Amino acid sequence: MIITVCGRVLPDANKFDVDFLYGSDHVLHFNPRYDGGSGHVVHNTFQKGIWGSEENKSQTPFPRGQTFALQIFVTQGSYKISTNGKPFSEFEHRMPFSWADRFRVVGKVELSLVAFQRVAPPHAACSGSFMVPYKSVIPGGLQPGKVIIIHGVISPQANRVVISLRHKHGIAFAYSPRFDENVVVRNTYQDGKWGAEERSELLPYKRGALMQVTIFCSHHQYEVFVNGEKTHTYKHRYTILEEIDVLDIRGDMQLTFVQP
Repeated sequence: MIITVCGRVLPDANKFDVDFLYGSDHVLHFNPRYDGGSGHVVHNTFQKGIWGSEENKSQTPFPRGQTFALQIFVTQGSYKISTNGKPFSEFEHRMPFSWADRFRVVGKVELSLVAFQRVAPPHAACSGSFMVPYKSVIPGGLQPGKVIIIHGVISPQANRVVISLRHKHGIAFAYSPRFDENVVVRNTYQDGKWGAEERSELLPYKRGALMQVTIFCSHHQYEVFVNGEKTHTYKHRYTILEEIDVLDIRGDMQLTFVQP
């Protein structure tokens, strides 16, 4: 399973908690803290009224006042945690994850997205460093609640990047940061022609920078988050979501992680 949390840490935050709970127990306690102004992150469990031994990271990827994108990858042996497109920590299971029956985020954060996604082993996420063009099947096609995660590095001389969600008859959603035009373009290709473009300014994309794109499919639209911040929406023009079953990425970037 992959849990995605996007949001913003409030400027006066002293801590916030991300917890998997079972009754009063904490199956996982992930706790960024800002004691004395220097941030650190605590990992722990709480079972039968007793806290376990803390595992600390003496750095924090969650600066006060900044947006963030947190992914928790639940594997058979551990939680693999990434932030803003980069691996951050790993915490081995002390209690079975299957016990968890609630998920909670508390503290001084504003949330823009919380999404849960089961990942079948044959279609596990691809990580490493690989070039575009990239094409992958989306297992079972799209459905409301589906999350697609793309991490990579934009080329220093990039002209454009195109992320497409395709079906056998066309492209349901083409999302294209264009550095040569300084815009982000959204569109649909169906019946042999492109529809009307939706355009906005290029921010927050930058040549040569890390890029983390999260595409959340809701009942009525796509919601796009870049580096943890909600940046664009696009209403469905092709509405048979289950037929949208291919992710295609092209252009001037190098990929480091893709979860279709």
